[in-house]
Amino acid sequence: MRGSRTWITILVVGGLAGLALAWFVWVRMTGPSADFSEESRVVTIATGSDFDTVVDSLLAIGAIRDEKSFRWLSERKNYTARVRPGRYRIEKGLSMNALVNRLRAGEQEPVRVTFNMINGLPQLAGRVALNLEPDSAAFLRAFRDPELQASVGRNDATMLGLFIPDTYEFWWTTTPEQFVERMRKEHDAFWSEERKTRAKALGLKPTEVTTLASIVQAETMRMDDAPKIAGVYLNRLRIGMPLQADPTLKFALGLDSISRVLDRDKLVDSPYNTYRHRGLPPGPINMPERRFLDAVLHPASHDHLYFCARADLSGYSEFARTYEQHLVNARRYQRALNARGIYR
Repeated sequence: MRGSRTWITILVVGGLAGLALAWFVWVRMTGPSADFSEESRVVTIATGSDFDTVVDSLLAIGAIRDEKSFRWLSERKNYTARVRPGRYRIEKGLSMNALVNRLRAGEQEPVRVTFNMINGLPQLAGRVALNLEPDSAAFLRAFRDPELQASVGRNDATMLGLFIPDTYEFWWTTTPEQFVERMRKEHDAFWSEERKTRAKALGLKPTEVTTLASIVQAETMRMDDAPKIAGVYLNRLRIGMPLQADPTLKFALGLDSISRVLDRDKLVDSPYNTYRHRGLPPGPINMPERRFLDAVLHPASHDHLYFCARADLSGYSEFARTYEQHLVNARRYQRALNARGIYR
């Protein structure tokens, strides 16, 4: 009788101990894992990382308080062999179980990538690399890869025009090739049938609209002037007159920062010298924004062939039908530059 009671006591105590242990484990697994005061923190797991690297990264940001329990749970959920790279947001109250599940499933938080006012592929590569895992060199290699360019219908001169300035969401682990493919889809979405029809009515291909829009964007940031300037250039193209666009000359000289073009600059031997070569240059000189693309697609209707910056340096332009009137406007502007000591 006494022996039976002893065994019963042992079983009861053992059962209670087991329940206590189970309760302890359950609390460890389902209670808050993170040890920080902010609402959330972000951890990035680089491509090729192993499980130990993940643990170190989580410890560094205070995402786990109990390393031993995290390792134990990760082994049982087979996460140690299924590390997924990415950028993950860890909320303050996230449990260890939920954390392991998120990392194992690769449930990344998307990142927002914004680019505008871009003047070349190197600048674009640097801007994008600020937010995504690959470095700027990897992006630039992809942007300049002839095979990749050909796959999206581009070449080195026109590649910049593939990208439409805006804010986009990507996974942090997006590769340069995936980035280019996504931009191709965004480009194709922008070029609706309506926009293609308007371009055709102007006698331009979409790539040519982009090139002209880049010139208009370089000429002015005054949007009420942009359709008028587009109209001037389209009038020149229509009659076979050289574009004589100063921004293309600055691009050819590699001197985008200069404020004044000199006569000797017009002698530079470059397909981007639109004083010497008729028609549009080989490609865009910057990455035009949507509003400038639409300004070219909806140009002002007029018979002006000339324009130059106003003498008040307001950013607006003076327009002229004749070369004689243009010279009057141009001399007024040149005097304004001289008065301010701007000779280059």
